[in-house]
Amino acid sequence: MTAPPEKSDGSAPGLVSLVGAGPGDPGLITVRGLERLQCADAVVHDEMISPELLARARPDALQIPAGKRRGHHCMEQDAINALLAELARAGKRVCRLKTGDPFVFGRGGEEALFLAAAGIPFEVVPGVTAAVGVPGAAGIPVTHRGLAAVCTVVTGHGDPDSGGVDWEAVARAGGTVVVLMGLKHLAKIAERLRRGGLAGGTPAAVITRGTLPGERVVTGTLADIAARAEAAGAAPPGILVVGDVVSLRGGKTPG
Repeated sequence: MTAPPEKSDGSAPGLVSLVGAGPGDPGLITVRGLERLQCADAVVHDEMISPELLARARPDALQIPAGKRRGHHCMEQDAINALLAELARAGKRVCRLKTGDPFVFGRGGEEALFLAAAGIPFEVVPGVTAAVGVPGAAGIPVTHRGLAAVCTVVTGHGDPDSGGVDWEAVARAGGTVVVLMGLKHLAKIAERLRRGGLAGGTPAAVITRGTLPGERVVTGTLADIAARAEAAGAAPPGILVVGDVVSLRGGKTPG
């Protein structure tokens, strides 16, 4: 385990730690991630970070919300990049606290590239990505011997008809499909996956508030999961899991 970074005397940039906070439950942050949070002079955090986790920061640390949620942006990405550099140049130890893992649809790569180009020292502290942690906590392994040797993780943020993701190719890859941020376009995503060759009877699940109090899991098939999720009142953010592994939820043996 590495020691927490020493505080700069202001004559050199402070270290920026790009920290993954995990899938939601504050207890699922890594040991090193928690160390970086607790020793930070400034915490620049996503909107969905648990208040309980933010309470573990030093009482005198700056806490700056910089999150992005569908339909609401506290701060644009360029402004976040500039803020990280500004705080570091002031000699502060900065914890950029991001949900999940910084490099899995978290735009951590963009922040790392910006800091590198600006000559700001930084490190990456990986986190448990929601793509694996949320289904796992709900009793769904994303891979399983004899059922799924492949897992494809894809963003469902954009309109499936916009051309950003080749959904038919995703379907043809087989195994398990995990879709993050896909509830808004759930019906279209399911249709495109079926068009790519996945059977309508393929098991599927929608998980909302994963790993948190109030977690809800709606199960069904690719043909009816959108209707079932709507009937259950499932609201973003949420995760769609498609594949035979969904049958394992609850310790069941797939038929």
